[in-house]
Amino acid sequence: MVSSPHEAMHRIFQEFPGLFSRVSEVLGVDIPPPTSATALPTDLTEARPVERRVDTLLRIETEHDGPFLLAIEAQGKKDPRKTVSWPYYVSYLHNRYGLPILLLVVCQDRATAEWAARPISIGVRQWQTLALNPLVAGPHNMPVITDVAEARKDLALTTLAAITHADNPDVGAILKTLSAALRDTPEAIADPIIELTAQGLGNRPAAQQWRNLVAVDLSFYKSPLSEELRDEGRAEGRAEGRAEGLLLVLHARGIAITDETREKIADCDDPQLLHQWLNRAATATTTEEVFAGE
Repeated sequence: MVSSPHEAMHRIFQEFPGLFSRVSEVLGVDIPPPTSATALPTDLTEARPVERRVDTLLRIETEHDGPFLLAIEAQGKKDPRKTVSWPYYVSYLHNRYGLPILLLVVCQDRATAEWAARPISIGVRQWQTLALNPLVAGPHNMPVITDVAEARKDLALTTLAAITHADNPDVGAILKTLSAALRDTPEAIADPIIELTAQGLGNRPAAQQWRNLVAVDLSFYKSPLSEELRDEGRAEGRAEGRAEGLLLVLHARGIAITDETREKIADCDDPQLLHQWLNRAATATTTEEVFAGE
């Protein structure tokens, strides 16, 4: 399973194209609701081999205003190269499809979001030839959804909110709300949401919270994905428990625990190795004996 927040931030729009209507509303832009959406090829490579790919590209149909293209970029950090590639994407797509273009950038930290929102101007000092104004969704403007009824009304928006607020100290409350909202949801809808949330959290501490919620609150789901997340959660839980137990044994036996030792134990995610160290700690007199041969 891909565990990249980058994938989740744009793939969620592929799974739930109607999400953009709600996101544009949150961002204060009046975009007509779609009547349909079609995923288009993301390869923007020219005949001459200069490979360029937008993360997700959707053709959005509307009832009264006609179709438009929605290009979605997941941005994990500031990247000066985007001031060149984003205008290229928009110009290329406009030339290829002859349709209005919107560029949405999804971020997980405020600094990157503020950077991405800056207008990109191409031209000379006296005259602006081309201006690009990306729409940006991030922790600065996505809602913190902690009401289960509200979450049930729009599971996709709640998922995106959890992903964009992955570093928010209150993300646990959002995840708890999302798991509760999923309890009566068909597996066909719940499975991609469970996966996208896991991807979006990456290796952050909140990822373990989500695995625990999937293992407990959503235990009735039996899909391979849910079982995989539960297995990961159980393995990480065992590793954390054994790491804490090892530190307690070392402390109880009067063995000095340096910052280096504490870091080595905390960084180990192998439950079997931690169990081996724990057995040695019962009789060892130094940390060197505990880690012998490692």
